[in-house]
Amino acid sequence: MSTFIDKPFSQMPPVQGIGGGLLRKTKGDKYIWGIVILLAITSLLVVYSATGSLAYRMYKGNTEIYLFKQFAFIVIGIIVIYFAHLINYTLYSRLALYLFLAAIPLMIFTYFFGATINDGSRWIKLPVINMTFQTSDLAKLGLFMYLSRQLSRKQEVIKDLKKGFLPLIVPIAIICLLIAPANLSTALLTGATGLLLMFIGRAKARHIAATIGIALIPVIILVAIAVGTYNHNSEKHTGKNTTVTELRSLGRVGTWINRVQDFIYADATETPYQVQQAKIAIAKGGIIGVGPGNSEAKNFMPHPYSDMIYAVILEEYGLVGGGIIIFIYLVFLLRCIRIFRRCPFAFGAFLALGLSFTLVIQAMANMAVAVNLVPVTGVTLPLVSMGGSSYLFTCASIGIILSVARNVEQIEGKTHPSDNYRDSYEAEASKPVGEAEKTIKKGRAEKEREEEVMG
Repeated sequence: MSTFIDKPFSQMPPVQGIGGGLLRKTKGDKYIWGIVILLAITSLLVVYSATGSLAYRMYKGNTEIYLFKQFAFIVIGIIVIYFAHLINYTLYSRLALYLFLAAIPLMIFTYFFGATINDGSRWIKLPVINMTFQTSDLAKLGLFMYLSRQLSRKQEVIKDLKKGFLPLIVPIAIICLLIAPANLSTALLTGATGLLLMFIGRAKARHIAATIGIALIPVIILVAIAVGTYNHNSEKHTGKNTTVTELRSLGRVGTWINRVQDFIYADATETPYQVQQAKIAIAKGGIIGVGPGNSEAKNFMPHPYSDMIYAVILEEYGLVGGGIIIFIYLVFLLRCIRIFRRCPFAFGAFLALGLSFTLVIQAMANMAVAVNLVPVTGVTLPLVSMGGSSYLFTCASIGIILSVARNVEQIEGKTHPSDNYRDSYEAEASKPVGEAEKTIKKGRAEKEREEEVMG
């Protein structure tokens, strides 16, 4: 009878399989991956809590439906991130122009024939899967990919108005003008993010300041109309002049004026209903909150699972939980800035920074609305609000950022800045993807042979 000898764990071969293979292929900034997981868990908890009243109306109280739906969106979103981060980010440079050009007719089609939800025509209804698709999300992604490409190509003439500035500002203006009729807040945030990226890309501050001045003209006119048409002497709830009603024939202009008037003039009794409920939620939450799932304002607040989800977070988790969410987004921004500083190539650096700016600025805008720092807008909290097309485009943006981070890691791990490998990598933007990858692999092989000889 043979003697049994137990084998130590240290002598056992590593576990192989699908999970191990996925982990080996998962690269990029580990902090960003951690942030995605943290916000995904937060989203599950808060969306499950915030959709109680919606589930009661739509599915006779079956709240698990929205929990499973959100879980499905999170799984699909992580898959999108994973596959997007495996793609060499130089491919996005060649896709940028086509994506940008495709977004323009889609935005025009949405304006005239899109599905109207909450007084705004922002969606196209996909016939097969019966899901709405917000075309402005595609437009923003295409714009910042194209803007990053142009910034990297125009560095030699970036200070010139005709050759450098106008080819960059015109695409921003086109997309913002197409988004504005249905979603002014998103248009303003997109324009501000684009100008910020141009400023970091060394565009002339004088040109940017002039653009801001021109863009402020319609905003000032809108505020002036809101102030001029408000009747201070009328009784409560009748302060808005009939001029506002007439302006509704021009689209959402009347809605914008209403929101500006509410933000400037509304007292405790005239404050918009969702703002009132958000304030109640924040007051009840206090420092540490009322606990997960114990929000009461969610039952009265319009859209607590999307636009006003941060108010639910403040009620259930208090100022501590709300502060942690802000901290997470700031860490995400800092990690993306780190990628920008480490990336040796202009397109990748601008791409990572531009996409991170648009996500973080959108998050800050959503949170500012919840605490009544700015007028009500319709932007969601990235990676936290209930899933939809916006959630998946957010995941695609994060996947692209991680693609840049993955390539930065490969460069730093294989070469020194003085190596020929880096010189060959710099030529990738002007070559087809297949040829670029061959050049990079050839450089790596040469470097490995050099190391073997030196060893």
